[in-house]
Order: sequence, then C-alpha cells, then structure tokens
Amino acid sequence: MIENELSNKVIGLAIEVHKALGPGLLESAYKECLFYKIQKEGLIVEKEKAMPLVFEDVRLECGYRMDLLVDNKLVIEIKSVDALNDVHLAQTLTYMKLGNFKLGLLINFNVVLLKHGLKRVINGSL
Repeated sequence: MIENELSNKVIGLAIEVHKALGPGLLESAYKECLFYKIQKEGLIVEKEKAMPLVFEDVRLECGYRMDLLVDNKLVIEIKSVDALNDVHLAQTLTYMKLGNFKLGLLINFNVVLLKHGLKRVINGSL
C-alpha cells in the first residue's frame, strides 16, 4: 500500500477510535487503541519506534521515539492537547526527516470532531 492509501486507512481507524472514546483522555489511551485497531486491520505497526540521531557520522541514541509507524512508511504522532501548534508539527517533521519518511499524520484527539485535529505532514526534504 502506498503512503496515501495508508493515511486514508489510518484516518478512518482514528475516527473510529475517537467516536468510541471521545475527547479528554490521555494521549497514551488513544495511542494504544489506535495501535490495536491498526494491528487488527492486518497492517504492520510499530509503537514507540526509536529514532537515532546521526551527527557527524556518529549514531546518537537521544531517546527520540515516534508514537506509531505503519508499514515502515507512515509516521503517526498522537496528541491530546487544547490545540496543535508549531512545536507539534516540528516534532513530527523531525521524526520523518530522521527516518527519511515521506508522509506523516499529526492527530489531536482532544477535539469535538476529529477532522479538526488531523494534519497531514509531507516531508519536503526528500
């Protein structure tokens, strides 16, 4: 499946999770539920995927961890905040650049309608 197909599938699953749980829970709850739904669909998904930083040919384990990675193609960063801001976008882009991924989803579950908490992120550095 290409990145756009994966993102559409994951958005549908995220909407299902949001409809079932609503806003107001911790990020970790949404992450676990979305992880479960993605696995249930038969997709390959990794949770808390470690992302090393390479600086001057040295691999540094700095503790960067992306929330979810689907089919080794789609980065998913989950939030449960009042509003998404530039720092959240920068964090998602950093994971995408470190892993050389083309597409990411920044999802804020702390909204009344999930469509208001979705942001597709494209890595322009490829």
